[in-house]
Amino acid sequence: MTTNDKALTLKALHEAPEILRVVNVWDAVSAKVVADLPGTRAVATAGHSIAASLGYPDGGMPLDVALAAVRTVVDAVDLPVTADLDDGYDDPAETIRRAIGLGVVGANVEDRLRPVDESVARVRAITAAAEAEGVAFQLNARTDALVRGGDRPMDEKVADAVARGRAFLDEGAALVFVPGAVERSVVERLVEGLGRGRLSVIGLPGALPAAEYEALGVARISYGPLTQRVALRALRDLATDLYDGGVIPPDTPALN
Repeated sequence: MTTNDKALTLKALHEAPEILRVVNVWDAVSAKVVADLPGTRAVATAGHSIAASLGYPDGGMPLDVALAAVRTVVDAVDLPVTADLDDGYDDPAETIRRAIGLGVVGANVEDRLRPVDESVARVRAITAAAEAEGVAFQLNARTDALVRGGDRPMDEKVADAVARGRAFLDEGAALVFVPGAVERSVVERLVEGLGRGRLSVIGLPGALPAAEYEALGVARISYGPLTQRVALRALRDLATDLYDGGVIPPDTPALN
């Protein structure tokens, strides 16, 4: 498939009545493991996980490093890849052009609660850049209204998320990603404000199951750095067992 074919595939997945579940990856081998599963329709990178694996704090990777890491994932799979590109860096339009050049067909880009006009302008620049490249790029425009909203009442945070999200959608974003949307009542208000099939969430511990989010009208669920943390916990537990005299489990998969 061409890059635009993959973008159109991801677009169809976003617009389908079924929720799109993307299990986040951080390198070539994790991407291959996930891509080989029958239920995988698209692959999403986790910026936090990539940064951690390379020794950077979340949000602290240089752009060239981030794109090089994303390229290893794109090259490892034949599925649509959507990338976590932090806040889009200094020039969001150029960041997206470079990502598209690598075969990336969607991205999370966060607003970090910049002023609304500035945040909207950055979304506009991204969608214009993608259009100029002739790719139906799927921007999962993230607003941090809930997770960076501080001590504001939840009603105000939700209203801010909806206002920002609707402005992002008006500028061509495919979805609005609202981390922190865990409680059913919050999700219901977000879907009411943004529309069914427009909200993207993260499956944090204690969040609703994917099927419940789907019933509420959520379009997409991802799992961010949690997938890497579960993998690292398994490594820690194995290492602890080996230090205690254990052995490698007999059902360990063979190396390919």
